[in-house]
Amino acid sequence: MSKIFTPAALLGFALFGAASIAFAEPVTYDLPEETAVLKPGPGLETARSNCLACHSADYVAMQPPKRGKAFWDGEVTKMIKTYGAPITEADAKVIADYLAQTY
Repeated sequence: MSKIFTPAALLGFALFGAASIAFAEPVTYDLPEETAVLKPGPGLETARSNCLACHSADYVAMQPPKRGKAFWDGEVTKMIKTYGAPITEADAKVIADYLAQTY
């Protein structure tokens, strides 16, 4: 059995949807305190200022250990190209080196 929606019904759905958006109240919530930190090492400040703007240090720590430079180069490149992280080429190299040496 198929259902047919008249233009009036579609207009009603559109108006109801717009009205419900107009009356929606913002949702606020408190985030828990950050407990994870990046490990110390050369390039820490560059990694901290670039990486932690978008995700926690837990995200870095939960990656497979001892994956090496190629893995971290790929991860940093993915953050830039796929997720649009605004990281310069120079900072990307520093970050990948830091992650490879530290994690």
